Amino acid sequence: MASSDTAWPDSPLDAVDAAFVALTRDPDPMTFDLDRCGDGTGLPRGDITLSALRDWLLAHPHAYKARAAVWRELILRARMDGPAWVVAAAGMALPALRRCAGQLRVGWSGDAYDIDAEILTGFLEALRDRVDLSQPAPYASLCMAGWRAGFELRQSVGAAVPVDDVERVVGPRTPSVPYGHPDLLVQRAVQLGLLDANEEQPYIDLRLGRRAIEPIAAALGITVDALRMRLRRIDERIARALANGLLTGVASPQAAAELAADASHRERTRIAVATSTDPAPLAAAGLVA
Repeated sequence: MASSDTAWPDSPLDAVDAAFVALTRDPDPMTFDLDRCGDGTGLPRGDITLSALRDWLLAHPHAYKARAAVWRELILRARMDGPAWVVAAAGMALPALRRCAGQLRVGWSGDAYDIDAEILTGFLEALRDRVDLSQPAPYASLCMAGWRAGFELRQSVGAAVPVDDVERVVGPRTPSVPYGHPDLLVQRAVQLGLLDANEEQPYIDLRLGRRAIEPIAAALGITVDALRMRLRRIDERIARALANGLLTGVASPQAAAELAADASHRERTRIAVATSTDPAPLAAAGLVA
């Protein structure tokens, strides 16, 4: 970190730069194991310092597969391995974040550091939770999140930014759910047995809070793929219940009994999976959730 006789930068992006330099300088620079990115990416092999990796990516702007592989690993490290990797990811993205800031400062009459702060905040929120690692181009999604945050700050104070396609920049708007507060629906879904009580908070965090899936899967002791499968099945059960009026009306005794039986079956299946020494047959049957 910065020495005691050196003033910390006022600009948030300059502060990221200073922290990144501290992480990557000799005698013990932070390194990245490129072998974790898999084969066929065109990346060098073995350990590389983060500053050297950033230089390599800047020198290969069309290495899309390599960039995606690196950033999936960086995002996962930032979510799972502590604040040093958050700083590392922000430092790796700094050239792009500075470009965003330069574009958004044009015609801006406010404090330039406010733009910087919004861009960095948008980037970090996406890094922590918003970017789905199963989707392509995670780096582009992170940078767009930063750009959008700065753009929205300008919009909020009435400063216009010319863009080719405003709707694409601002992003889709989530429609209002006509059934009341979504949290209450999830609670009712738990009461009806559409999802188990221990799934309620993870489901709210992921589907309503748009949190990152990797730490939640780790806390539950299951794989990300298994959690995605579980979420899809919960989504399907809730969708059917909404269509049938079970979540917005009164469930008949017969419907409630059927839902309770389904919940009991799911619980027995998970116990069987947890105690089985060979879960392959259950997985092949689609019972592992």
